[in-house]
Amino acid sequence: MPRYEFRCRDCVALGADGVFEVSRPMSAAREPATCPDGHQDTVKLLSTVAMTGTAPAAVGGGGGGCCGGACGCG
Repeated sequence: MPRYEFRCRDCVALGADGVFEVSRPMSAAREPATCPDGHQDTVKLLSTVAMTGTAPAAVGGGGGGCCGGACGCG
């Protein structure tokens, strides 16, 4: 089940970090969330995913970069 990060504006105003996570199905991703302290003024944060590794070579050979190395990028 996906996890979504939210920030509570009331907690931030009180000097706290205010960030919390909620696990819910993707069908409920747009629903508002109540912070653990019971505040309603929350905003969903945009999370990023970092992936590392190497991608396989482009179909048809080549071997690197965005176009198989033809432009000198690879």
